[in-house]
Amino acid sequence: MKTIRSALPVLLIVAALTLLAACTIQPTPDIHPTPSAVAQAGELLRMRGEFFSAAGECAFCHTALTDGGGEDVSIDAAWHPSMMANSARDPYYLASVRSEVLAQPNYRTAIEEKCAVCHIGMAFHTASLQDQSTALLADQGYLDPQHPNHPLALDGVSCSLCHQIEGGNFGTPESYSGGYRFDPNPPVDQRPAYGRFAVDENMASVMRNASGYQPVQSDHITQSEFCAVCHNLFTPYFTNEGRLSEELFPEQTPHLEWLASRYPAEASCQTCHMPAAQGNVPIANTGSPRRSPFHQHTFIGGNQFMLRVLSANAAELRTSATPEQFDQSIQLTMEQLQNKTARLAVEAHVDDQNLTIDVSVDVLTGHKFPTSFPSRRAWLHVVVRDAGGAVVFESGGWQPDGSITGNANDEDEARYEPHYTVIDDPLQVQIYEPIIADPDGKVTTTLLRAKSYLKDNRLLPHGFDKAAAPVEIAVFGEAVQDEDFIAGSDRIRYQVRLGNAPAPYTISVELLYQTIGYRWAEKFRHQDNPEGRDFYHYTAAVANSPVQIAGQTIQISPNR
Repeated sequence: MKTIRSALPVLLIVAALTLLAACTIQPTPDIHPTPSAVAQAGELLRMRGEFFSAAGECAFCHTALTDGGGEDVSIDAAWHPSMMANSARDPYYLASVRSEVLAQPNYRTAIEEKCAVCHIGMAFHTASLQDQSTALLADQGYLDPQHPNHPLALDGVSCSLCHQIEGGNFGTPESYSGGYRFDPNPPVDQRPAYGRFAVDENMASVMRNASGYQPVQSDHITQSEFCAVCHNLFTPYFTNEGRLSEELFPEQTPHLEWLASRYPAEASCQTCHMPAAQGNVPIANTGSPRRSPFHQHTFIGGNQFMLRVLSANAAELRTSATPEQFDQSIQLTMEQLQNKTARLAVEAHVDDQNLTIDVSVDVLTGHKFPTSFPSRRAWLHVVVRDAGGAVVFESGGWQPDGSITGNANDEDEARYEPHYTVIDDPLQVQIYEPIIADPDGKVTTTLLRAKSYLKDNRLLPHGFDKAAAPVEIAVFGEAVQDEDFIAGSDRIRYQVRLGNAPAPYTISVELLYQTIGYRWAEKFRHQDNPEGRDFYHYTAAVANSPVQIAGQTIQISPNR
């Protein structure tokens, strides 16, 4: 296990900074960027470091690849408009790091290390292994363009980080929260690059000569546990006395949710988020044999909002992807959200001027929906119109600023909407979301004050037993007692008084989704947070509007 500098509090070492890498610090000379290290917008970064290389060093051989149908499936083209490639440019991530540091400035080093190990792993490990400062933010750290490791930082979750990760501790708690391992001291020109396919020695020789990396066949890179090293995230919290807890809070647990579903026997993380290309594909353009299945490096998720922000500010953020490439990534994301996430079913009947609507949501994801970062939420928008088109009832409308009409939390940061089984008031909204609480049991959006969940009614994947689920992935709030909130679905009833509204009645139901809920988006507004100001600058022209995941419209008249 690598050592952590003694200036960090012992408690933080135990609780906050779990095993970051299985390696021993061997100080090495500073590695400075090559003249082409700082690329222009739309260009991949170039830098060959002591431990990692930027994606521009790999792209020469892993571009111009086509699948069996002639479609371009080049690794570089798929990767650089992804959130993985832009994990260090994400302005919301950077504003969030600063926000946590502002809340606990004495723990800045530890906070930045915890936030860097997965988002900016190459620069973090390089600095740590060279016994340099691991500061992240631009005023002191490697996000400063003048910092020698800036290219490695800006390259985000890049090729030579993921493909060096070893599988020895996969699936164990110490592997989570950035506890991945890699070998910092392999033999010269033998730094491993793990992949799923058998190694062709002629191609291996080309790769060693071109990059210094030795391809190594290993199935561990195909496991869902490979993704879990960063996508199961546990964090400590600061007590009211300003101490760091030994107890950890399950901030993000998509892999554990997947394990509790039926999907381990059906599909891995890579199945959905790195879909296989059609037919056989060469993994390099150097004469490599064609292989199958070739999983595309699109890393499709649900964060279409941030992809739109990155696209709108590509030049200013100096992204390695062009707006056109971001548009392709947004299209893939929208297809995933709208075709592979959830379905709706709507039934209704009228009795004595009372309209009853039963809405069923069927979940298609292999983990909770929404999942991962707790800013994400989904909700039902139900509208009833009369024969003339006038609105008789509406629950779950939204405003241009991204807030939900009637949502208690958007109106007051100390309150939140409960989980409903029946809605009979337009100011009630069924929102599927996590609501986190500080040690006093009060609602918070400060991650390092998060001790528990007040509410977690995110939709459950098929096969999930909510009664037997461990506390890390449990259901919280009124949904626990809701007999219609079960694995794979939720059913909710709307009761509407029609009064004298003329028939027939048109009922429109949408399941909407937002990656950054209103309260989470507004949290930096009154902070002295330079990255927060950047976030509002970059999002000024990009509406925080929800995505329609599914929708259905029916018409009904009273029975005569």
